Order: sequence, then structure tokens, then C-alpha cells
Amino acid sequence: DTVHVSIAMWLDYPPASHTVTQNVFVLDGDMMMPQLNRNRRVWIYLPDDYYTTTKRYPVTYMHDGENVFDAATSFAGEWNVDDSLHIMQMNGDSGAIVVAIDNGGQYRLDEYCPFNNPTYGGGQGDQYVDFLVNTLKPFIDSTFRTKPDRLNTAIAGSSVGAYIAVYAGIKYQNVFSKVSSFSPAYWFEDSIYTFVLNHGVTQPMRIYQVCSQNEGASVVYNMNRMQDSLVTAGMLASEIQT
Repeated sequence: DTVHVSIAMWLDYPPASHTVTQNVFVLDGDMMMPQLNRNRRVWIYLPDDYYTTTKRYPVTYMHDGENVFDAATSFAGEWNVDDSLHIMQMNGDSGAIVVAIDNGGQYRLDEYCPFNNPTYGGGQGDQYVDFLVNTLKPFIDSTFRTKPDRLNTAIAGSSVGAYIAVYAGIKYQNVFSKVSSFSPAYWFEDSIYTFVLNHGVTQPMRIYQVCSQNEGASVVYNMNRMQDSLVTAGMLASEIQT
């Protein structure tokens, strides 16, 4: 027999109120991803003084966009990126633009890993990062007052979003100079280490990676393994903060 159940609400996660600041908006209509033949919602955060100056700003691209700014759309609480950047600007920071791309739902693991894991999927990461670099970034740079050079372009993510952020940063060193890797899921497919070693790091970069030992027995080991791989690939230890 088949029993159909409709769940009206999870007790642990009641509907949240929208928490986006006025600096955040969603692009009109989902953006086409020609490399994957899919559409995707894209969020934009603009600095406090964007409309009162003619300044240009560095840009950070982030994954799992529904978690970045808004509690109402997040999986288990937003990341407060807009609030944090506002506080930083109030304290003298020059500001930055953040572009946050929603994950693909059922395609999330496929898009956030370029290698195939026989249990969990993957294998579409190259098309996803090609979308970021060849479709999304040119649009952002032509629409907003960005600093488009690599020294002012960063990429960041969490879990498998961190996995694809590191991959994109190494693959496209001519585009990204900074990578933030939060609670990285390097366990997803070991090929990420081989890719880093084989591809090498040939341009100055900065990489920040962070996790908690409470996330699992292998997380700290894997993060240290990535640091060793990056150094072997050509980075200076001083360019990596783990």
C-alpha cells in the first residue's frame, strides 16, 4: 500500500519572516544557465553607498543563495551576509557587491561537484562554474559598477558549496583571487585533491577555510589535507588561513 502524507509545517522550523535588508534584491526573472539548460534565481547585495557615489566595488560570488540573506528562504537560518557587510561599512569598510546564486535543489550535488560520486551524484560542476565565469560574471560586470579584475573577485560557499568554490578558484585563477571555504565537504569526492595538485597554483591567491571538529571525524583531517595540497601545488602557507 502507498500512504500519502502532506506535512503542513515542521515543528523545528516554523515559517520565518523575511530578513533581507533594503540593499538586497532578486534579479528580474530567473537567469538562464545555457551550460546546463536550466534557470536559476540570483540575488544581489549592493553596498550602502552604491546609489550615492560613483565608486566601483569588488564582488564576491556565493552559492546556496537562498541561505545568504533571508531567513524565510533559508534551509536552517540565514547567514547574515547583508547585515555583516552593513556593519563593516558603518565601521569604515569600503563595501562590496555580493552575488548569490540559489542552489539547484535536486541538482545541487550534481552542480557543486565536477566529479561523479557513485552514491551521491556530481559531474556537472564544470558546467556550473563555466556559467559563473562565462555567463553570470559578464552580466554582473556590465550591469553594476564592479571592479572586474581578478584581484577584486572572490568566490565563497559552504559544505559542497565550499567544494565547488575551491574548484572554481583553482580552475579559473585568471578570474578569482580569493576563496572562502566554510565547513567544506571535501569528503564528497577525493578527486578534488588530485585536481589541485595537477592543476597547480600559478597566480597569487588567498584561501580561507574553516570548520568545527564537531562536524565529523574527517572534516579537520580533510581540511588540513587540502591545505597541504594547496601548498604542494604552489601556494605559500601564508596565503592560506585554516
